[in-house]
Amino acid sequence: MEAERRIEGEQAQEALGEHLAASLRPGMVIHLRGEIGAGKTTLVRGLLRGLGVEGPIKSPTYTLVEPYEGYAGPVYHFDLYRLSDPEELQFFGAEEYFCPRCICILEWAERAGNVLPPPDAIIETSYLDAEGRRIRLKAGSDAGRSLVEGFTGYGGDTDAD
Repeated sequence: MEAERRIEGEQAQEALGEHLAASLRPGMVIHLRGEIGAGKTTLVRGLLRGLGVEGPIKSPTYTLVEPYEGYAGPVYHFDLYRLSDPEELQFFGAEEYFCPRCICILEWAERAGNVLPPPDAIIETSYLDAEGRRIRLKAGSDAGRSLVEGFTGYGGDTDAD
């Protein structure tokens, strides 16, 4: 199951993330894909806000992972852009973050190879023009289907493409 739509502007992208957070459940693994600057971190910021995370939300580009506490429990935001070898994840014990009570959101997950669990959903962002982005969600599990259904039913500041 998959769906896509056009999003106009950073605020709309963050609002979509907040909306999608209602469909996230402990144990889920979400992968974000897209070019640099296509809005992956903006979507993550919205997801985290929707999960009740307050305060600054920073990209874990240099630390690989930032921990947060949300309404549903621990949330881990990974940015694997600077990962040079999937084995690095094993060195810092990344597998311990993936547990039934945690939500893991990963940017650049493809750099991890097959080291990490498969995603419940993949969110792809791509440029359309200066403000517009195409957001595509694809379910990888039954849990991921609920995320796609939430995306399909979203009536925010977007235009279907």
